Amino acid sequence: MSSTAELHTLTGAYALHALAPDERAEFERHLEVCPACAQEVRELAATTTRLGLAVAVTPPPELKRQVLRRIATERQEPPKVTRESRGTAAKGRALSRFALAACLAAAAGFGGVAVWQHQEAQDARAQASASQQRSEALAAVLAAPDAKIRTGGLTDGATGTVVVSRAQDKAAFIASGMAKPPSGKVYQLWFNDDGTMRDAGLMDPSATSDSVLMAGSVGAASGMGITVEPAGGSPQPTSDPVALMNFPT
Repeated sequence: MSSTAELHTLTGAYALHALAPDERAEFERHLEVCPACAQEVRELAATTTRLGLAVAVTPPPELKRQVLRRIATERQEPPKVTRESRGTAAKGRALSRFALAACLAAAAGFGGVAVWQHQEAQDARAQASASQQRSEALAAVLAAPDAKIRTGGLTDGATGTVVVSRAQDKAAFIASGMAKPPSGKVYQLWFNDDGTMRDAGLMDPSATSDSVLMAGSVGAASGMGITVEPAGGSPQPTSDPVALMNFPT
């Protein structure tokens, strides 16, 4: 059995699902009587979720062609130079267009820099705004003062953590190490309303670890389930659950 001092040091490992089952059970008992550790776990979970949800938007192929076409016709402003530097300025100006073309082409190819055209900018801003809103809503649940946490084992060694905020009437699910669903299938989350399953959204079928703000309100749900469904989800479960978890009380 770990000492209380040792238990205080396990918040990071718990947030990252890195504790052995017996250590996790002991630490969860400690969380029930240690508000400081419970708050730190919520903050660490919110931070790791923000990092996990960071996304990069890959520019479309047409963007690179537009950049190169504009470079060939756009006049460059000459640099301001001192008398001493004029000897090298002409050479610098001769290379500037090609250097700029190379930098922008490389940036567009790797998605590092977006050179905005009107429609591309609108689409990218909308995507970024929606992603930011989802991230903030998820982080708000994870960091809620009344958040309750429960972690359990799923199939094939995967782990799942459910976080419930009754004050916000919201729940979040964090999966680690889940096998990818079969081709054309997706993991669907459900609220368990006394044996009746209610749709709570879909997980990313391409990710083995995912953090999801469950869709809809918690309401009177006492737990959650996960099923494998056709791409796009189903109005009701069509397969046996691969996992069932009770909500923490």
